[in-house]
Amino acid sequence: MNRQKFIDKFMAAFFILAILKIIGILAQLFHQSFWEVIWTLVVFAFVAIMIFAVLLRLEKKEKGQNSSGGKSRGGSVYVETSIFDKIRNKYEELAEKYIAEKDYKKAAKVYMNLLQDHYRGARTLEDGGFYTEAAVVYLKKLKNRTDAAACYEKAKQYKKAIDLYKELEQKEKVGDLYRIINDIKNSNTYYQMVVDDYVSNSQMVKGSLIYRKKMEMPEEAQKILLKGWEENKDAFNCLNNYFANIFDVKQLEHSIQELYQKTPEDKKIIYLDAMKHEFKKDPKLQTATRNIAYEIITEKVAGHSEIVNELKHFNPDDEVILKDISRYKTGRNKMFRN
Repeated sequence: MNRQKFIDKFMAAFFILAILKIIGILAQLFHQSFWEVIWTLVVFAFVAIMIFAVLLRLEKKEKGQNSSGGKSRGGSVYVETSIFDKIRNKYEELAEKYIAEKDYKKAAKVYMNLLQDHYRGARTLEDGGFYTEAAVVYLKKLKNRTDAAACYEKAKQYKKAIDLYKELEQKEKVGDLYRIINDIKNSNTYYQMVVDDYVSNSQMVKGSLIYRKKMEMPEEAQKILLKGWEENKDAFNCLNNYFANIFDVKQLEHSIQELYQKTPEDKKIIYLDAMKHEFKKDPKLQTATRNIAYEIITEKVAGHSEIVNELKHFNPDDEVILKDISRYKTGRNKMFRN
């Protein structure tokens, strides 16, 4: 009898909720079109009929068990779980059916209104290309500014996306979107904020890339790389990128020699590492880079005997040099043994 009473009470509650839902749907006439409201009403009616059919079947089954004297004890909890599982499965099937038919808006309504799953509703709208509607759900229902901003961007509602990215403090993204709408002044303002953040964190190469690729200021990019080299902030990568941004071979050769003259003793080994890269770039650079390498190796060999191994990078095809390096190392080893 307990299960029978539960079903009766559930059916009564269902009818009350159904009436309230119908009133709520009709109230949407004030801010939605007539046919949208009618469609929502039809969907609800279809689902309500399915639920009612399930309830009737369960009631009939329970009455049959009672009249035959059956006294199986599943308890009302089992009946409740069974009903809600069946209802939920019906909703899931309905949403999947709409998605298969590419009717993403109807599928989203099933997820949000019937399954109370706003995340899947928003994701379904996004998958269907309804980016503005998805953004509203992300923002209003889920308080998810990141996904809302991405959807507004996809919808090309750049100003709304910019406002959200500002709140999220995604400065580079704000700069990117200002650039898309051709607001160069504001885009450069936000890019400069990004550069300043990189510099304050000693990420000079990243800062230079913003100057070069997004702000189109190659001279400023070179200044920041030179600053990183001089202040020993990721020195090798700053030097390597500084040279990589000089495309004229004669100018590059001049810069290599000029910068070497200003290089302090404690950074000459780093400079030597950079010369190995520049040596391979162009045959016209080989003489200058080799001479600098010889000078550094000569100066440092007394305190760093292993530096002689670097000679092979500047004489890759010279077997005599390789033999000389081997003899030098052998001689050094004998001297230490003695």
